[in-house]
Amino acid sequence: MVVSSCPCGSGQSYAECCGRWHAGAPAPTPEALMRSRYSAYALGMIDYLIATTLPAQQDGLDRQAMREWSMHSTWLGLTVESAEPATDAFGHAKVSFRVRWEDRDGQHEHRECSIFVQRGERWYFIDPGLPLQAGRNDPCPCGSGGKFKKCCAAYF
Repeated sequence: MVVSSCPCGSGQSYAECCGRWHAGAPAPTPEALMRSRYSAYALGMIDYLIATTLPAQQDGLDRQAMREWSMHSTWLGLTVESAEPATDAFGHAKVSFRVRWEDRDGQHEHRECSIFVQRGERWYFIDPGLPLQAGRNDPCPCGSGGKFKKCCAAYF
């Protein structure tokens, strides 16, 4: 697949921007991961979307629904409104964004403040639509080593 400018709207070439992360290098920031996930939707890279979701949630993702949304949409743009670095002891960071797309039902816009967590050198998207299976006092499934109630529970 030949892509010249990056779908994420950074103004860079695809190779200089999201192409690096799609090729396997870890995105260095939550914003870079968020942009690369938007580009992955625009390019139909479902395996990348799954791999960059919190590992404890990956089995719960609906691969076919993701593929259909990706392939049956025309991706119209991404606007990153803010990116907050990790400020808590567990490494959670926030990226607020707006995404626009068109499908057979017309044009749509979605605003979201996504949560990301860093484990090792990689950032992961925490999908609020897929509950983590843990009791309040259980170790958090994100791998932080903290209790669920003090770590990711607040995001569900």
